[in-house]
Amino acid sequence: MFRFTSPPMPHYITSGQDVYPAGERHADRSGIGVFDLLVTTRGCLYLEEDGRELNVPAGGFTILRPDRSHRTAKPCEEETHFHWLHFQTLGSWSEVTEREPYAGPALSMPYMQIETFVFHVPRSGELPAKETTYERLEELLRLKAAADTGARFKQQGIFQQLLYRLQEEGGTAAKDAQLALADEAAAFLRRNYREPISYKELSEQLHFHPNYIALCMKKAFGCTPLDYLTRYRIEQEKQLLIHTGEPFGAIAEATGFVTFSYFVRCFGKHTGTRPKAFRQRFRT
Repeated sequence: MFRFTSPPMPHYITSGQDVYPAGERHADRSGIGVFDLLVTTRGCLYLEEDGRELNVPAGGFTILRPDRSHRTAKPCEEETHFHWLHFQTLGSWSEVTEREPYAGPALSMPYMQIETFVFHVPRSGELPAKETTYERLEELLRLKAAADTGARFKQQGIFQQLLYRLQEEGGTAAKDAQLALADEAAAFLRRNYREPISYKELSEQLHFHPNYIALCMKKAFGCTPLDYLTRYRIEQEKQLLIHTGEPFGAIAEATGFVTFSYFVRCFGKHTGTRPKAFRQRFRT
């Protein structure tokens, strides 16, 4: 599967469709510099990318890498219709065998201006909603004929919807019980960050041993539940320090810190500055 870091989101470049009669071969290409999404509606494409077999039957899809060579493994056995779509990303990406924990970039600014995230898209598979996908691909072709900015904007929106559905098709997060539990734990911590939360309470809420919950969160987020909670509280504190004039003690209490000294210590550890200096930097 592919692992994309966003923003920026991958962007649509162009698309088209082809019909190959029986015996036709897909063009051999190397390092074309864009991702090539192929969606077959009838027949089957038999491809190979650097020795890896990638068959695309009707109702299926595959994504070819921008930096690899691909060729026809064997000609089409019957008339084959398919859509092709080129896209690229200005963000980082990689090919992975399983979902990996995400560690955010080191920030030079203590106030996070852009929140980055990762998502995973399978290399190939069966389309989750075939007819809807075909309709969106057809709509991209209709918009391609229009030269106005509005049409280009709509193309990007349709492409993002397609990408989201392909991500769903992979179903990796849903099929991985550990990642699902980590998401559930994270949601509970975000909802209740203002209150004191113990590992025992987290265990009772989720009905799993705290050690197992910690293992799952390390796999998904690269940190323990306590670290996740502290980081989330710090981000809420940053918002309050910048957007309100509330006293530091009130902010510490509002974000779930038991004592003011612990609040100051955690804030300094995660931001490299004290709450007062942080507020002065962003408020006049």
